[in-house]
Amino acid sequence: MIEVPDRSIRICADRGGTFCDVHASYPDPGNPNERKDIIVKLPMQPTEGIRRVLEIVTGETIPRGSVLDTSKIDYIRLSTTVATNALLERKGHRHALLITKGFKDLLLIGNQSRPRIFDLNIRRPNPLYSEVVEVDERVTLVGYTSDPKSEENAIRWNDDGSSIQRGYRGPGWDGEGNAEGPGDVVRGISGEAVRILKRPDLDLVRHDLQRLYDAGYRSLAIVLVHSYTFPEHEIQIGKLAREVGFTQVSESSQLLPMIKMVPRGVSSTADAYLTPILREYLDGFFHGFDTKLKDGRIKSPRVEFMGSDGGLLDLNNFSGLKSILSGPAGGVVGYALTSWDADRKYPIIGLDVGGTSTDVSRFDGRYEVVYETTTAGVTIQSPQLDINTVAAGGGSCLTFRNGLFLAGPESAGAQPGPACYRKGGPLAVTDANLLLGRLIPDYFPKIFGKSEKEPLDSAASRVAFEKVAKEINESHEMNLGLDDIVYGFIKVANETMCRPIRALTEARGYSTGKHVLASFGGAGGQHACEIASLLGIKTILIHRYSSILSAYGLALADRAYELQEPSSTFYSAQTRQYLITRLDKLTRDVKAELKHQGFEGDRVKVERMLNMRFEGTDTALMVLPNENDGDGAEDFEAAFRRVYKAEFGFLLDTKSVIVDDVKVRGIGKTFDDLGESVYSEVDRLEKNPVTYDRADSTYSVYFDKVGRVTDTPVFLLDNLGVGDEVMGPAMIIDNTQTIVVVPGARAVLSSKHLYITLGG
Repeated sequence: MIEVPDRSIRICADRGGTFCDVHASYPDPGNPNERKDIIVKLPMQPTEGIRRVLEIVTGETIPRGSVLDTSKIDYIRLSTTVATNALLERKGHRHALLITKGFKDLLLIGNQSRPRIFDLNIRRPNPLYSEVVEVDERVTLVGYTSDPKSEENAIRWNDDGSSIQRGYRGPGWDGEGNAEGPGDVVRGISGEAVRILKRPDLDLVRHDLQRLYDAGYRSLAIVLVHSYTFPEHEIQIGKLAREVGFTQVSESSQLLPMIKMVPRGVSSTADAYLTPILREYLDGFFHGFDTKLKDGRIKSPRVEFMGSDGGLLDLNNFSGLKSILSGPAGGVVGYALTSWDADRKYPIIGLDVGGTSTDVSRFDGRYEVVYETTTAGVTIQSPQLDINTVAAGGGSCLTFRNGLFLAGPESAGAQPGPACYRKGGPLAVTDANLLLGRLIPDYFPKIFGKSEKEPLDSAASRVAFEKVAKEINESHEMNLGLDDIVYGFIKVANETMCRPIRALTEARGYSTGKHVLASFGGAGGQHACEIASLLGIKTILIHRYSSILSAYGLALADRAYELQEPSSTFYSAQTRQYLITRLDKLTRDVKAELKHQGFEGDRVKVERMLNMRFEGTDTALMVLPNENDGDGAEDFEAAFRRVYKAEFGFLLDTKSVIVDDVKVRGIGKTFDDLGESVYSEVDRLEKNPVTYDRADSTYSVYFDKVGRVTDTPVFLLDNLGVGDEVMGPAMIIDNTQTIVVVPGARAVLSSKHLYITLGG
């Protein structure tokens, strides 16, 4: 039995749709200054993976199903696709929507966007909520946005904003009071004047809430007009709902207080729909451990969750809305932090090729975040990593239609899977790679067929492709060889995967060829070299843990906490100090919360941002200034012009700039240093060319422009050492993936990466 110090085991688990990946580390008994890694991959819940980790580390036998002792655990970090899958499959929690009277159908109508304008049979997704209750309340803003004399006509407040010095004097003023008509006028959080036309009748609201509760509802979304700046009515109704007994109350003003009622409202219904499902899953998770895991005390093990924006959240701040990209976010953090060099500053493209889709993202020193995304037909307003997805992966169906080679968007799925899975499935990208020799059945697990004990079936793939080849040759009156046709489908799939990469780079003014390609995911290694070649990229990185990079990324992630408030202020020399003062207040609050979570001093980094747009436009950009912008002292206007020009290619020089939101994001650093970068390590390594006699076998593999290389060497990654250099053409295989090294490329093994460079 090994003596393991208390609070020393660090566990990260990524729960996907079918598999759970676990990465753990603990002090090396022979060298306490070093840590040993454990990898567990299993089609079960994280609790079972953690039980196995504890057995391995402690040497004790822990019966399955027993409550796990957490005294040896430092932290457990989780990322999960539970909420994502519930949204995609529409299996969230039944909930009701409370909305301002007269706006009952607002979220159903949406924003009138028509993404598929030429479809003859448009089927829009059903709303997430099951019932709507209108609340007879109403507030409105004083004045109007496009008034050319808005500052001159606006209400003037005293210094602390609690009382009015002079009322509104613009168009529509009633000539008597402080606004366009009767009603109390208060100052909203954004600084805008809000006129209260009607306050809610709380007794009537309670009656409606009780009726919903009696009908079985336990989850509620509350969306009221202008609540982003005047949340009082939502807060009152939310308090009532909790008194009645609702266990989940999603108030739009508390989730993300941003202007635009439709995305704010849809986001609230998504939170009410997903959070109960997430809580049920987490309750089941905590049930497998002793009570210390959940008590939140300083001396107890921590539980942290990956948010959609790439930051770790504690249990109190984790919700359905913040977990939609929880799974993919871990992979982005993993490749970004293991591939980034702060001195060389090579921008990186992350390529995650899975079974049904390919996820692409970009990292250039900080995560690229978007604030409005559409998932499964639901437009959500919440910070998320900018991950572009295209329907092309190992399971994408290959068809010949109307004279065109097509890869996707249909997928063979896990059942029946590609033709080679022995279950009568369709032709897929995996079949093409199998026939071209890029997958070798002898190295693949024998888990196929009805018995799930058979190898991949090359013959089934060949029969299906010969049928397609006959159709192609007859329709084109050509005589293409089978290899040419199969590789033609691979070229189409590769181009499809390149599309989102170009959208993230060339479409935004970045040179694709100046990036490094970080490939991960089960099928990434088969396509990485050719995709890089198509894009003009010369360097490819494949991490040693690339198949479980989402779990490994959790070990590197930072704790994040952010606060955001609405604003409605013209940016000028006069208002700059007022905005800085608001940022200062949010900064103090963020630092106080991170201190409460155990982070302070130089372990805390703060990012201060303004959400800015030109007057008369509705596209705001979240702006983080750097030292090169303007006067170098948080010059937000200069930063906004730089970002706007990069995004849109022009500036509206005659327009004023409006600030919609002020935001502060605090980052608690969870590690000191990641050590030497892979680029520096490869530069200093003494390269050892690997000879053919070290190959585990040879195989016939098809390569572009070269044709079949019948004696392509196959190397096992575990048999290669640091500094070993493999020249293409070659195949490198580990327990979870096959990596194709094309002719002219060379692959150097570093301590944590396979570093591939393309020739020419």
